[in-house]
Amino acid sequence: MSVQLNHTIVHSKDKRESADFFARIFDLEAGDEWGPFIPVELSNGVTLDFATIPAESIVTQHYAFLVTEEEFDGIFQRIQDAKLTYYADPHGKRPGEINHNDGGRGVYFPDPSGHGLEAITRPYGGVG
Repeated sequence: MSVQLNHTIVHSKDKRESADFFARIFDLEAGDEWGPFIPVELSNGVTLDFATIPAESIVTQHYAFLVTEEEFDGIFQRIQDAKLTYYADPHGKRPGEINHNDGGRGVYFPDPSGHGLEAITRPYGGVG
């Protein structure tokens, strides 16, 4: 049996706002509310299940997504269209830039609940 990630819960100030934001930026669809969650399914079948919790209880997390060059173009354009602050680095020291690590492209930006999102076109270490 192989071990695969099936889903993870993303704590949010407002699950609908966060799910819709993520789906819009990554050109995906937010699902219907299911119990306390709103799922967004990724291309590999993993779902991010957005759940509303009190804002003071949210612990900031980092979520990185491997995308194609073409998908990156669309994601980056939607980030710019939304006038989001974006960075070339995870510490926010290079605002308004993307990176070209490992021969690819990468960008970091926050979601509405303060989580750090990242889109990269090459895995770390240049493999792939």
